[in-house]
Amino acid sequence: MAERVLAVDIGGTKVALAVVDATGRVMAERVVPTLQAGAEEIFAPIGGAIAELVSDWPGELRIGIGSAGPIDSRNGAVSPVNIGAWRNYPIVERVRDAARWASGHDPATVKLIGDGHAIALGEYWLGAGRDVESMIGMVVSTGVGGGAVINNELFTGTTGNAVHIGHTSINFLGELCVCGNRGCVELYARGPALAATARDRGLGVADAKELTQLARDGDPVALEVIDQGMRALAQGIVSAAVYLDVPVVVLGGGVSKAGAVIFDPLRRHVAEYAVLSYVTDLEVRRAELDNAGLLGAAALAHGEVELR
Repeated sequence: MAERVLAVDIGGTKVALAVVDATGRVMAERVVPTLQAGAEEIFAPIGGAIAELVSDWPGELRIGIGSAGPIDSRNGAVSPVNIGAWRNYPIVERVRDAARWASGHDPATVKLIGDGHAIALGEYWLGAGRDVESMIGMVVSTGVGGGAVINNELFTGTTGNAVHIGHTSINFLGELCVCGNRGCVELYARGPALAATARDRGLGVADAKELTQLARDGDPVALEVIDQGMRALAQGIVSAAVYLDVPVVVLGGGVSKAGAVIFDPLRRHVAEYAVLSYVTDLEVRRAELDNAGLLGAAALAHGEVELR
């Protein structure tokens, strides 16, 4: 395992970069906004942050990237839904070039995974999944993403997009999703969807945070809206657990930070749907790390198998 690595966590509103040691300690960090601009204008501040962090890098340089997707891990490219100017953008090549220019030598490795997988790997390494060999990691925020560690190995699939729970259909007659499918989990469980449903029911909420506060205050409509959304999320979670045969799901993201008002109905519905013998004890845990995606990218660079 390398003494230190560079981790890059690319999201729709910000990009976090950090130097992370072998214990998961963040030694230096930079955060830059994800600009609404052309492809290279978006990358420019990322390249600048890379230069600041690696200009005097000691020894071998290893880099891990976690990015919103879809991604193409085989070709090192990304096409994030929420970064419109990046379509098949060669992020691995651009990060490698920026690091080479700043450090004066070619990085030993630059690896790419989706943000859901980065979150799963971070929680497996240092968070709520550190005591298990197999788990699903999820984020529920403006979208619903996922990733999995199976028998101590990250499972990413052929192109790096496996376990994309948010775009699993739970209603084949449902409305059309932006991905082109119908009845996806995201349509019902992501934060903006919960808030939109609440407004349709007459609640004047701006976002999921306001909705969950109303639910904590006992508003019956807010409680019903959340219950419906968590029923949809539970269906997606149980379906993924059935496919992958895992005992633990770790849930993070903005929506999960609401606490019991989210987790109580979610766990109740998971128990209702998890009826096959090998998933009846499926456990849903709250994520422990605020920067799981960044630490997952670091874990990727360190070496994603047997990190403990």
